[in-house]
Amino acid sequence: MTQAVPTQQADDERVRITRWDFAPGASTGFHVHEYPYAVTYLTDATMKLIDKDGKESIIEMKAGGSYSRPKGVAHDVINAGSAPMAFVEVEIKL
Repeated sequence: MTQAVPTQQADDERVRITRWDFAPGASTGFHVHEYPYAVTYLTDATMKLIDKDGKESIIEMKAGGSYSRPKGVAHDVINAGSAPMAFVEVEIKL
């Protein structure tokens, strides 16, 4: 599977900011978030999320949409759409 491309934009004592770019079918790979985080979409997106138990869900997001989640989230994020997708993830260290 193609890997999503992370570009770290900032990383200091307060936050880590990463832009993620996904070709169609690209994946982050399974990971666990060590900090609470917020995501803002730069493009429209159709994502497949696979949780730690293997449960799959499809999420539709519009460009400019955002959400936040607590630390400890374990998942894989896959671009399930036919177009590239991108978002910015802000992990909150404080």
